[in-house]
Amino acid sequence: MTSFPANQTSAPSQPVLKHVTCMGASKTDAQSHRMAYWSWGDASNPNILLCVHGLSRQGRDFDALAQRLSSRYHVVCPDVVGRGESDWLADPKGYQVFGYVSDMVTLVQHLRAQIHATEPIDIDWVGTSMGGLIGLGFSTLPPAVSGVRLRKFVLNDVGPRLRHEAIVRIGEYLGQPKRFATEQEAADYLWSISTGFGPHTPEQWLALSRPLLRPAPDGNGLVLHYDPAIAEPFKTMTAESAASGEAMLWQVYDAITAQVLLLRGQNSDLLDVDTAKQMTERGPKARLVAFEGVGHAPTLIALDQIRAIEDFLSA
Repeated sequence: MTSFPANQTSAPSQPVLKHVTCMGASKTDAQSHRMAYWSWGDASNPNILLCVHGLSRQGRDFDALAQRLSSRYHVVCPDVVGRGESDWLADPKGYQVFGYVSDMVTLVQHLRAQIHATEPIDIDWVGTSMGGLIGLGFSTLPPAVSGVRLRKFVLNDVGPRLRHEAIVRIGEYLGQPKRFATEQEAADYLWSISTGFGPHTPEQWLALSRPLLRPAPDGNGLVLHYDPAIAEPFKTMTAESAASGEAMLWQVYDAITAQVLLLRGQNSDLLDVDTAKQMTERGPKARLVAFEGVGHAPTLIALDQIRAIEDFLSA
């Protein structure tokens, strides 16, 4: 059982940026790419917590949670390929969940090598939105393939059924070319498309926004951190394709052997009430915690959100 001390002042204030080289996930994509990850805590600690972000986000989203837990865990927060400090893919068709799962296998094998593990190890996983879907895909792999067993799995505002209205909303801004003169201008824009994240102080929102920006290639202003081409596969998703994938995702969910915590924003437009309720009644029978005044998706900065995860991981 993992327990958390009340005094966590020894936890590091900043992570270390590292990289791992991943191969293409298909036979037609033999080109390698580097995936960045942010390492919090002792890299030799066998207690590993993997935190995987949402569609247009990056690993620094988990700074508050990782700093809180890094005295007990080696907290690893990847920038999924095409985002943050990771490489962009030459072929946008590679921006798919099955490819991301392959990259996570490479990452956890690398982490196992750091602790000289010769047998599958237990890890915990926090997945926000897309990061939860990647975790669902990862959960289908036998330990002999992945090298790990999922012990505890936090699904943050995502489940087997994805409401098409939310997919349409996200598609309206994903991949749009944007240029900003200042960090504050960028933060204001990001807030305009992210109000579902719930209340944040101006300081919290600016801290969340900074890692989402990089200097424009011509040196004139700031642009968003991700490859605009990540939108290409996403925009091919239709209501029909989402519905056809739902049955498969329910099968995956029902087969999960890890303990599951389901977090939901009470105003979420992606994870509806009925889906969340079903997730508490079937398969791993998730424990559900909902947050008032929040939509899609909780940012895991507010203390009540962090404590919900702490309580689950330590129980």
